Amino acid sequence: MTVDKGIFIQNIYYMLSYAFQILKQEDYRNVAGEKFDKIHDLFAAILEKGVSRQLKQGLYREYVPMQENLSVMRGKLNMNSTMRLKVQQKQKLSCEFDEFSEDNLYNQILKVTIHRLIRAEDVAPERKQALKKLIVFFGNVNLIQVDHIAWNRLIYQRNNRNYELLLNICYLVLNGMLQTTEDGSYKLLAFSDEHMERLYEKFILEYYKQHHPELNPKSSQVKWNLTEQPDETMIQFLPTMQTDITLQKGDKTLIIDAKYYSKSMSQNYTKETLRSAHLYQIFAYVKNMDTTNTGNVSGLLLYAKTEDEVFPEGKPFVIGGNSIEAKTLDLNQTFNVMSCQLENIVAKHFDND
Repeated sequence: MTVDKGIFIQNIYYMLSYAFQILKQEDYRNVAGEKFDKIHDLFAAILEKGVSRQLKQGLYREYVPMQENLSVMRGKLNMNSTMRLKVQQKQKLSCEFDEFSEDNLYNQILKVTIHRLIRAEDVAPERKQALKKLIVFFGNVNLIQVDHIAWNRLIYQRNNRNYELLLNICYLVLNGMLQTTEDGSYKLLAFSDEHMERLYEKFILEYYKQHHPELNPKSSQVKWNLTEQPDETMIQFLPTMQTDITLQKGDKTLIIDAKYYSKSMSQNYTKETLRSAHLYQIFAYVKNMDTTNTGNVSGLLLYAKTEDEVFPEGKPFVIGGNSIEAKTLDLNQTFNVMSCQLENIVAKHFDND
């Protein structure tokens, strides 16, 4: 099988469109119909459309703490700094105040991402020209250092909801293009398994939420099936069991663990095997959820297939009365084929109810 990079990148767009519903709006329609050979060219196209859309509405503003030396009092007086100004015989007051500004973390991340895409090697020239026209509107926004970005400070609410997709794209871009070439341009590194795994998980969950709400798709926490209550000081040492996707209908439950690796199988001496840690993990989820040992809770390791890898798919294992299975979702096929594979999983586990 020959991997079609164009199909693979197009599937990433579809995965993003499920993970972030805003991509299904009319503004992004041209992006969906275009063919991309480079993943970061796709990201640049999405940002170009999204930022253009945001500029029509106005850049997001929020109150930002400021400190300035002023001739008149504004906000709160910083006594120590003001005293230093007096010693220096400067007739100024050191004032601390909040200013409603577009120079905030959200727009700073957009600006530095656009700046880097403009200088990147594998973004199309026409896309770079479009981004150059957009960055002009960020004149009042500081260009920050990428390693200073506090991603955990980003909070989305009604006034900045449109930024969620854009900043997730920025995260993927900035974490994949940190290598600088000799001429000062930026070399795009491989789109890492870690980044893709998060997108892959969210895509499958959102796909089932949209097409099978009757299965109550969710990422659920599995409680440990403790036969005796341990000392409270010991409970904290038990790891949290959080499923990627849990589907339920009637008395049947399917736990899906989404896995994205360059190679799905593990090399064990002279043979390839399933990754033992993955098998132990899904088994722990299933057995701790099936507290009454009914056998109605099943587990599925769903690997993303991206390479010419032969993955053995046959009947599921039945371990301790519960079905445990490993399959692949082929990202090198058209999205219709991927969708059929996801539908077949539902049909196999729930259509007999």
